[in-house]
Amino acid sequence: MSTVLNPYLNFRGTAREAIEFYRSVFGGELQISTFGEFHAAQDASEESLVMHSRLVTTSGYVLMASDTPDRMELTVGNNVSVSLGGEERAELEGYWNGLSEGATVLIPLAASPWGDSFGMLTDRFGVNWLVNIAGSAEQG
Repeated sequence: MSTVLNPYLNFRGTAREAIEFYRSVFGGELQISTFGEFHAAQDASEESLVMHSRLVTTSGYVLMASDTPDRMELTVGNNVSVSLGGEERAELEGYWNGLSEGATVLIPLAASPWGDSFGMLTDRFGVNWLVNIAGSAEQG
C-alpha cells in the first residue's frame, strides 16, 4: 500500500449522517468505528460518536470523517484536516518530522488503540495534519 493523502472532516455529532450522505453521492465502501468500540469514550455520551470513518469511493477517492466530542474545540469552517496514511514507516515519519518544525503537536506520533502509529499536529501555517502508519504500533 502506498502513502495516501486525503481530506479528513470533523463534525459535532453528525459524522455518521454526513459520511453516509457522501456515500450516497459518490458510492463506494464505507467503514465506521465508534469511540465506544475502541474504549476511547470519556463519558457515556461519546460511546456512539464516530471516532473514525473511511469512505473509498467507486472512483478511488478517499474521504474520512469523525465526530469531535463536546469536550474538544471545533470551529465549523476550520474542521478539515489533511490525513497522510500508509505502511511506509520511514517515509511517513519523515513527513511527520518535517511538518513538526514550528508546529503545535496535539498528539505525538505513537502507538494507537487501533494498532497503528498515529500523530496529530497543527503546522506553523495553521493547517491540521493527521499521520497514521498502518500496523506499525508494535514497531514504534
